[in-house]
Amino acid sequence: MSEKFVQQMKKGVLDMTVLKLIVEKDTYGYEILQELEHRGGEFFRLKEGTLYPVLYRLEDGGHICSAWQDGEGRSAPKKYYTVTDKGRRTYAQYWSQWNEFIDCVKCICREEK
Repeated sequence: MSEKFVQQMKKGVLDMTVLKLIVEKDTYGYEILQELEHRGGEFFRLKEGTLYPVLYRLEDGGHICSAWQDGEGRSAPKKYYTVTDKGRRTYAQYWSQWNEFIDCVKCICREEK
């Protein structure tokens, strides 16, 4: 699979996948990176420089909000992201549209027997 094709697919679903993780629980950037890689393997191994613009876009759009929280023990404070009501509604819309998209692509690309 060409790297450019993979990059374009990833770019198209990053807002939805990141929002999904924040819908599940309040979380911070590094934890999001780890979870994306854990669930998505090599396909979703991202760099911080890819993730943070997504988080900023979601926050600017009112889908998530953030707050600094002190770390446990000697760890540094972390910026936690929390989904808003608007973010929950948006995620539900993204998921519905994604499923319609998948069905459409499958219909177009299905091999005739």
